[in-house]
Amino acid sequence: MALLWSLFFVSPAIILSTLVHGAISNILSLFDSTGRTQFKVARVWAGSLLWAAGVKVETEGMERLKPGVPYVIAGNHLSYMDTPVLLRHLPVEFRFLAKKGLFQIPFLGWHLHRAGHIAVPLGDPRASVKTLTRAAEMIRKRRISLMIFPEGGRSEDGKLQEFIDGAAYLAIKAQVPVVPLALIGTREILAMGSGTFRPGLVRIRVGEPICTEGMVAHDRGKLTEAARERIVEMLQG
Repeated sequence: MALLWSLFFVSPAIILSTLVHGAISNILSLFDSTGRTQFKVARVWAGSLLWAAGVKVETEGMERLKPGVPYVIAGNHLSYMDTPVLLRHLPVEFRFLAKKGLFQIPFLGWHLHRAGHIAVPLGDPRASVKTLTRAAEMIRKRRISLMIFPEGGRSEDGKLQEFIDGAAYLAIKAQVPVVPLALIGTREILAMGSGTFRPGLVRIRVGEPICTEGMVAHDRGKLTEAARERIVEMLQG
């Protein structure tokens, strides 16, 4: 039944919803340069995807994310379904730090660019540092949170990989808390390399924010490890 659901309904519905909401987002961006309207459209788009795929979501610890307080949210990355799950259910406005290649996809890429999400160039450390510095400035000035997957990509086997320290560097640079976040179940909905959606349950667990006040760039290693350890605990809990 899950396979039939995917083949005959889910994929076409998701493609159509992405095209429609992408077009709406790009049109609205002509009248709103802040990205806030596009973010609201993205929430609706995400909800339509979860509904089409038969995904139910349970959350824990959302009260730790305070409205108006900017954070660097660091989470594990299992599936392309992570994005709509987070867009729909995180209670704060945020932007993604995403691979530059995603910005080259029609409709999706246009939306990402116009909504203020930040492209990270791969294989160019100097450009990456400049990007993180610019992102930190955005967090400070606009007081908008940033969502990062510190593993650098989706986990192929579902196990938590080692973290790159970009999230910690960014949080220290912006002097905002790092919020560890654990996603459970998205890989079963849409596994890496699979085009088959399977209805199921996803859990989001939000950990206690880690304060960065007074930290310097040299502390990013221990901050990265602290965030990863908390995510490991939440995944096991």
